[in-house]
Amino acid sequence: MNNGNIFQQLIAATFSVAGYEMHWLELIGILIGAASAYLGMKRWVWAWPVGIVANVMLFFVYLGAIFGADQRIPLFGQAGRQIFFIVTSLYGWWRWNQSRRARGVDSSAPAITPRWATSRERLLIVAGWLIGTVVVHQIFVALWDLAPNPYWTPQWWFYWCDAWIFVGSVIATYSMARGWNEFWLAWIAVDLIGVPLGFATGYVPTAVLYIGYGLFVLYGFTQWVKATKAAAAEGYAEAAPEGDPETVAAR
Repeated sequence: MNNGNIFQQLIAATFSVAGYEMHWLELIGILIGAASAYLGMKRWVWAWPVGIVANVMLFFVYLGAIFGADQRIPLFGQAGRQIFFIVTSLYGWWRWNQSRRARGVDSSAPAITPRWATSRERLLIVAGWLIGTVVVHQIFVALWDLAPNPYWTPQWWFYWCDAWIFVGSVIATYSMARGWNEFWLAWIAVDLIGVPLGFATGYVPTAVLYIGYGLFVLYGFTQWVKATKAAAAEGYAEAAPEGDPETVAAR
């Protein structure tokens, strides 16, 4: 039992399932994140504020050891990406609201019409992901060298995986804000590394629930593609927020 302050107790609160110790905050944060993904599939603006709640919770989950509330390995990349999620989500929240108002629909209607990214946008996604992974990997290694953990030494692959997940998650969230169908595929690429990393570092609830999330992502992808085809068949062009030449050019 954790005898720390209330903040530490919230992070450390656990329950047992089949002999495994589950962390309440981790489980609740992931479930809220799944709810945000569902709202995103429906293209509702509420996807963004709901997602921010999950990001705040998971930030403290992945750094529980730093706050003296967890014995598991602190995942700095996973925690750091929650901060970028919040920043990107604020942008997505604003952008989808702009689109919804331009279309003259209420909050219960889809805020955007999804589309495929252009060849140039796809090139930027791939190049940004690869270059970003190399840069972030070096940053994570440098941070480790500044303050190594005397009780744990990461394998060579650890920071490569953490950097891939970090950069890919930011790119996927930004792509969702832009309304690109490819954002679902980016999440699949993140999960292919994130699920085994979760098992390897003791974050089993994260790994297990992300397996289910991966299946949901495939379904969400089909729904956005279907909406894209339907819009094309109707000859519908989404009204872009003023001053957004990239979206206008992509029509």
